[in-house]
Amino acid sequence: MAKGEGAESGSAAGLLPTGILQAGERPVQKEPKKKKQLSICNKLCYAVGGAPYQVTGCALGFFLQIYLLDVAQVDPFSASIILFVGRAWDAITDPLVGFCISKSPWTRLGRLMPWIIFSTPLAIIAYFLIWFVPDFHQGQTLWYLLFYCLFETLVTCFHVPYSALTMFISTEQSERDSATAYRMTVEVLGTVLGTAIQGQIVGQADSPCIPDVNASTANRTQSSTSIKETQNAYLLAAGVIASIYVICAVILTLGVREQRESYETQQTKQMPFFRGLRLVMSHGPYIKLIAGFLFTSLAFMLVEGNFALFCTYTLGFRNEFQNLLLAIMFSATVTIPIWQWFLTRFGKKTAVYVGISSAVPFLILVALMESNLIVTYVVAVAAGISVAAAFLLPWSMLPDVIDDFHLKQPHIHGTEPIFFSFYVFFTKFASGVSLGISTLSLDFTGYQTRGCSQPARVKFTLKMLVTMAPIVLILIGLLLFKLYPIDEEKRRQNKKALQALREEASSSGCSDTDSTELASIL
Repeated sequence: MAKGEGAESGSAAGLLPTGILQAGERPVQKEPKKKKQLSICNKLCYAVGGAPYQVTGCALGFFLQIYLLDVAQVDPFSASIILFVGRAWDAITDPLVGFCISKSPWTRLGRLMPWIIFSTPLAIIAYFLIWFVPDFHQGQTLWYLLFYCLFETLVTCFHVPYSALTMFISTEQSERDSATAYRMTVEVLGTVLGTAIQGQIVGQADSPCIPDVNASTANRTQSSTSIKETQNAYLLAAGVIASIYVICAVILTLGVREQRESYETQQTKQMPFFRGLRLVMSHGPYIKLIAGFLFTSLAFMLVEGNFALFCTYTLGFRNEFQNLLLAIMFSATVTIPIWQWFLTRFGKKTAVYVGISSAVPFLILVALMESNLIVTYVVAVAAGISVAAAFLLPWSMLPDVIDDFHLKQPHIHGTEPIFFSFYVFFTKFASGVSLGISTLSLDFTGYQTRGCSQPARVKFTLKMLVTMAPIVLILIGLLLFKLYPIDEEKRRQNKKALQALREEASSSGCSDTDSTELASIL
């Protein structure tokens, strides 16, 4: 046993650059500091701050497309522009807001809290106006595009500093990890809450549709009354979610105190942004990991964006799609701890292959079967299991890539935000492309706004967007994962080598940030 450990340690040391490990050096003994632990109340207050982003994100992700087409009556081409530009702008704002925050001065409230406090009231106003149908029809596209982009900017001004707040709630890594566990629990529950609130409130309203384009005046009057009820239902759901947003922001502000850490006062020279970006983008494992998850994320985003229309028109479950969404999200919530155990027990690459590929048989079943509500619920629960894996695994594997980068570039620091922000950038931009193209394809196939039924070409297109297109994207992503070089053996070697590197840096009086900790933050 001792011999095996010595050999493993020797191989780890061999991974370090020459001159890092000096023979005969001993770590400097420092007097231990008194640890200040976070109370359960502090952790809960911090965790609640993660709910607004997830609640609003789920409501927009699942319902915005069908709302624009059938409630606001925006034509499909204009809706595709709104969805694409809004998501693309959301992708751009992440690195921009992160850069602005990094240049912000410290105030009496801290450096991060002012962003959270002052963005909240503007964000809830913009969110509410997304779900408001203006009286004028000529400028509707500009209205929704403006407030969608404005909300995405403001919610980024909330979520980016909130994510970075993990570093400033405690000086102890164990306390930060514990707070992050609370946060992840609340965020996953937030996805269920957002789906439930939006779906159940909107589902109570009559579905606004016209049975025939040549319908009588009486039918059109009845339909106008129905669509007004649905508009009010969307406004009610927006009001409830906006209230949750405010309550969570208040709890976060009152219950968490931002601490200025010692590394804030260090006079370390920041690496130029473009040099760091060039180094990150030339790191092979990062490119391969991003490419794989880009395709798999795109697959699940296609399902998310088109699921409501698919259930309403292709399957004919107009009054059930909100319950099917709830089944998916509840299943994902329950199975996240199972996937956490699975990747620990069998390895992360194995978890990727098993977790993400498990959706393929059920998507094939949906493509081939006739409309059946019971089978659809079974498929929804199974899809939730795969969604949980897709949600968890990227954030679990990115720290391994950063560790590998640190071993190959041991003197390069401060690149962690680039790794995470550009992963988010690529996935959000891909989401905008997928929603824009899918909505545009509905326009080409003759989508009828407010129709109780759609032409066969539209139904077929929706089926392809929710089943066959995601299957092809998943298979491409899994093939790309075959090229990903960091397996469990490589990960263990990197961990031991990094531990030796940190001990050497500690003995020299330096302190480096753990990339796993940064994974929890971002």
